[in-house]
Amino acid sequence: MLTLDVQLDDVPGFNEMSELQKYDIAIAKIAKEAPIRICKEERVSGAATLGRAIWHHVPATYGGKELWHSVSHVTLGFDKVVKHGINSIEKEIAERLKKAKTPDEKEILFSMLNAVNSLRVWHGRYLSALKDVKPDIYSLLLKVPFEPATNFHEAVQSLWFTFAFTRLCGNWPGIGRLDEILGDYLKNDLDNGILTLEEAREILASFFIKGCEWIQSKPPTGSGDAQHYQNIILSGIDTEGKDITNEVTFLTLDIIEELGISDFPISIRINENTSEELLSKAAKVMRHGGGIVAVYNEPLVIKSLTDFGYSLDEARRFANDGCWEVQVPGKTYFKYVPFDSLQILLEDTLHLSSGPVHFDSFDELYAAFKSNLKKKIEQIYSKVVKRVEGKDRAAGWNLNSGIPCSVVSIFEEGCIEKARSYLDCGPKYVVISPHIGGAPDAGNSLYAIKKLVFEEKKVAFDELMMILQNNWEGYEELRQYVMNKYTYYGNDDDEADEYTVRVLNDFAGIVLEFNTRCPVLFPPGVSTFGRQIEWAPYRAAVPFGRKKGEILSGNASPTPGTDITGATAVIESYCKADLKKQVNGAALDVKLFPSTVEGENGIAALSSLIKGFIKLGGFFMQLDVVDAEVLRRAQENPADYKTLSVRVSGWNARFVTLSREWQNMIIERTAQGI
Repeated sequence: MLTLDVQLDDVPGFNEMSELQKYDIAIAKIAKEAPIRICKEERVSGAATLGRAIWHHVPATYGGKELWHSVSHVTLGFDKVVKHGINSIEKEIAERLKKAKTPDEKEILFSMLNAVNSLRVWHGRYLSALKDVKPDIYSLLLKVPFEPATNFHEAVQSLWFTFAFTRLCGNWPGIGRLDEILGDYLKNDLDNGILTLEEAREILASFFIKGCEWIQSKPPTGSGDAQHYQNIILSGIDTEGKDITNEVTFLTLDIIEELGISDFPISIRINENTSEELLSKAAKVMRHGGGIVAVYNEPLVIKSLTDFGYSLDEARRFANDGCWEVQVPGKTYFKYVPFDSLQILLEDTLHLSSGPVHFDSFDELYAAFKSNLKKKIEQIYSKVVKRVEGKDRAAGWNLNSGIPCSVVSIFEEGCIEKARSYLDCGPKYVVISPHIGGAPDAGNSLYAIKKLVFEEKKVAFDELMMILQNNWEGYEELRQYVMNKYTYYGNDDDEADEYTVRVLNDFAGIVLEFNTRCPVLFPPGVSTFGRQIEWAPYRAAVPFGRKKGEILSGNASPTPGTDITGATAVIESYCKADLKKQVNGAALDVKLFPSTVEGENGIAALSSLIKGFIKLGGFFMQLDVVDAEVLRRAQENPADYKTLSVRVSGWNARFVTLSREWQNMIIERTAQGI
């Protein structure tokens, strides 16, 4: 990564060009100039070697300045490339260009052809470099990715080379359903004696090892490395409802277990028919720690999507966007809009900073909170409408036509047909999802107010507001009472869980009221993705005893330290919400003590925990097996723990690459027994 980018300063008339023209020149120059990297033992080739791409930018500069952010939170249509080849995409673009009616259509289609041609140039450079040093890979690249793959090795090379090119251009796409893309190729090769399983293992292991190429030896600390969204989905059913679990499913888990590679967060689609063999294998990988493997409740996710309006075929194709938000791969533009529901309670409803308001009853308080929650959703929705109103082109709406991204657009269904880019409403589905954060904290706060003020009457409402304004100073006894007397969300207590469940269900209901009012899909989701850290300084003290500035709940998980009765209780509490309504996803983070998953009994217990999660109606669960004491030692002696990986939120990261704040957040999550 010593070469950061290509420079465009020598391009004549650059400032007079359109953004697409500038972009086309940049992508062509990246393809011509990016360093070629070939490793002695690799079994697939292609490397994203420009360092600025690591930071989510197109790696091209003018006057020393970056020109464009790149694209992430998307899983591209790599399956189409493997099965049909890039030539088929190029043909589609050329045919559509013949029908282009406007200058805008022609410009974007020419830009897409430039992206294909740039890939062809980069491909040619690799052919030249490989011919004498790696003749086996050279022979593969004579065909793929431009022609359809015909065997497993070709399929892996086709997938990797295309993926690597999108990354070379700065994008961070998810990979999608790896076993569905590659499974038939491997089965055919094994059945016909073309390849042994061990040979296939070496090929696929090379794929995973090459996925670590963006990991730096001494990265700056922050929210962690390895968060480039190269997520993978395994198992589940196909569009016809048939189980796709195959040799690639187990081979992937074998490789991850052996090598401990955490750079590809893996999610397994689990249903009522998932085999004990797969459950056991998943449990074995999970108990190594690192948070590498998570699980989706496949039947619930599919029902959620079909209830929302997707066809059954499309719903069955679901993958994630690179974190865990659900989308149809290769067909979806996606953006999420996070907000802090605790702040809506503390400031918009209680007005703790500006001067508290009075409520005579809990019902009056909750009605005001719900009204403010709806106002927040209306604000988000109105911004969406403003971005699509009054910009009538072919489809009558657009989102952001100013940022070019043709390298992404050619792999998204709809972009070629509409002659519109990924960022200009090209894909078949355009999704903007409001994401609620802090729901467990808001629920716990509402519960504490109801108990303390309106039921037990231990303190008057106005007095409690004054106490919160003063950060509980002088009221330590009452604070300890609130923290220790009451049971909160995450302990399978119906009374305590009711308020978080109510917040989540009401949020989803409000959001779903707005869907279908304009062409943008508007599904609800639940996440923080670590934003509880950045929100903390702006939050007042909370009614359930925590002081101003404390880091509270993440995603749909309990507030740290409030869940005290085990992992099964956490799951029970979370599943009381109607999670089918959280169409874009609702992540539950569970941290387990290593001792609880030791031996064969531990594997059986972890498998049962997953089955219980599915049966109870969970949506998505991120399990991590980690000892807080080990993490504390890693804080003090980072050089001894450089490869220690943890699940952060929608991604994994090496623990030592997290800032102290992020490390403490991981440590403070409640570790559970099963």
